[in-house]
Amino acid sequence: MTTTTGGSAGLGAWRREPATQVLRARPLPDTAAAPFVIFAESHVTGVPTEWEPHAHPMHELVWVRNGTLTARVGGRVFTVSQGSGLWLPAGELHAGRLTAKVELYDAFFAPEHTPAGFARPMAIAMHPVLESLLIHLGRRDLDAGARARAEAVVLDVMEPSPQQLFLPLPGDPRIDAIAEALLADPADRRSLEEWARDRGSSVRTIARAFRTSTGLSFTQWRQSLRIHHALTLLAEGREVRETSDLLGYAQPSTFIDAFRRVMGATPGAYLEGLSAAADR
Repeated sequence: MTTTTGGSAGLGAWRREPATQVLRARPLPDTAAAPFVIFAESHVTGVPTEWEPHAHPMHELVWVRNGTLTARVGGRVFTVSQGSGLWLPAGELHAGRLTAKVELYDAFFAPEHTPAGFARPMAIAMHPVLESLLIHLGRRDLDAGARARAEAVVLDVMEPSPQQLFLPLPGDPRIDAIAEALLADPADRRSLEEWARDRGSSVRTIARAFRTSTGLSFTQWRQSLRIHHALTLLAEGREVRETSDLLGYAQPSTFIDAFRRVMGATPGAYLEGLSAAADR
């Protein structure tokens, strides 16, 4: 089922853009059943797209080209861009958002073939060998022997990404409304003191709640949130200065420094890396 909406904030996404397509997850086709260990497919989205919260009976690995995927999984928000993927164990409730014109790839793994150490959601390193093998497994004309060999190599080479980029959500009623408001509008510049006043609480209570529930200070949490959203804006083709303005930074240099602290590279170097990955 497909509906179109806009203007409100959706689960698993930032504030919806106009003409966002909202989808319910489709059941896997019959061909995903045995003898397949891995069933792969791909889609191209013409407009921003969201999936309502859902879970699959199989493990899922999803990755993208030419854009980003934002997924809300349990108490965390993951941002997936080119070169990385997201592993979702069977039965894990999740919702997601894609930027427009993204190439979306996903692969479903039979639950009885879970790789060791993959019992939780995590970022996966989508190196060229792994991606090529999974695209190869999207073919429906492979004989049993060729499929079994390719599947065995996938299970052998798949590994977690060295950078596990996710934003922990509080799950604390004292500050959940603050977190949701900032998810909907990362450029909101209200200070901790202003939030405390608006919520009828104390600065100390809110600061302690953020630290206890997320492991980050309020300032660190908001900075991490903004960098997650920056990945989407940059993938959409926004310039660094425009991205800085949209995220509420007073100066582009402040944004660049914050981006470097979280991502280990400047926005320009990060975009060059994406371009190189696309060429490969």
